[in-house]
Amino acid sequence: MSYVEVPGAKVPIRMWTDPASVEDVALQQLRNVATLPWIKGLAVMPDVHYGKGATVGSVIAMQGAVCPAAVGVDIGCGMSAVKTSLTANDLPGDLSRLRSKIEQAIPVGRGMHDDAVDPGRLHGFATGGWEDFWSRFDGVADAVKFRQERAIKQMGTLGSGNHFIEFCLDESGSVWLMLHSGSRNIGKELADHHIGVAQKLPHNQGLVDRDLAVFIADTPQMAAYRNDLFWAQEYAKYNRSIMMGLFQDVVRKEFKKAKVAFEPVISCHHNYVSEERYDGMDLLVTRKGAIRAGSGDFGIIPGSMGTGSYIVKGLGNEASFNSASHGAGRKMSRNAAKKRFSTRDLEEQTRGVECRKDSGVVDEIPGAYKPIEQVIDQQSDLVQVVAKLKQVICVKG
Repeated sequence: MSYVEVPGAKVPIRMWTDPASVEDVALQQLRNVATLPWIKGLAVMPDVHYGKGATVGSVIAMQGAVCPAAVGVDIGCGMSAVKTSLTANDLPGDLSRLRSKIEQAIPVGRGMHDDAVDPGRLHGFATGGWEDFWSRFDGVADAVKFRQERAIKQMGTLGSGNHFIEFCLDESGSVWLMLHSGSRNIGKELADHHIGVAQKLPHNQGLVDRDLAVFIADTPQMAAYRNDLFWAQEYAKYNRSIMMGLFQDVVRKEFKKAKVAFEPVISCHHNYVSEERYDGMDLLVTRKGAIRAGSGDFGIIPGSMGTGSYIVKGLGNEASFNSASHGAGRKMSRNAAKKRFSTRDLEEQTRGVECRKDSGVVDEIPGAYKPIEQVIDQQSDLVQVVAKLKQVICVKG
């Protein structure tokens, strides 16, 4: 489908979904965003749903301003995937050992490594810039400096919530490795710090929603936020790279005879800010629950832990600010999912997938998410499908 335009105060709201299907609280958030004085465009992806401050699944283009809540607290959260030379025929009948080995290699939940991971020992990890990256930690907000040791040990860890590591098969039977994570606790603490700073600034006192507080260009607060934002986005990218390296090491050891080869890794942020140019204007484009889908850009759009995921290629649609959805998107809150579904429902909906099936992940049940096929169909003018994947192992935090 192409987009539906809904009137907004300063800019029209372009929606790649039926507006009637969007929850009222999310629609109100979109209307609130469209009142911001600095806004130049607003695109809404088919996985849209209510979020803190700004909706998840929204792309906000502003001139001379950026809204930290429109990035989200998991700065740089995103996906990585890689195709391997393995096929379904190489897999053992029982996948529990492989899942256990992945969980041993990559800490999940609030876990961290006992010692910092040395990226130099990981196959395919580009170490250029690594020392420079850590040297720049000295320049981030003083409020998070005491978290340095934790940030170092959490580098290369999964986290919890909707983050996952998956072993997948495409429709031809090829094995893919895929994972979803972001900037861990350090990204959240930086986001919370800067949102708090923004909310106290005089120019934000008259906003319809205090969570939409912005930083404006050529101010020390904006400079500080941009510094920390881009550092956290880099942390997230390195975090996924190290996890993927650890994941590949597990696969190499478990399938020694196969001499596994890996294609280049596809990686994309879906909670981030980018400097881009549209209609002759230099804009700060915030994607919260959206990926960049410029012409030829590879992207990853995952479903839920029992459905499937898509590898896509961007079509470069400027109406969406070269963007596409970041996943299926929730259709109910975590609390609602816990009330609605049981562990038996979880077992039923994840049949055939080697994964946790306990009460701790019921809020991640496939039934709490929108149908991924429908979400893909609604953005046929934004991306083309390259591969459809179905997980056989899913590791959750």
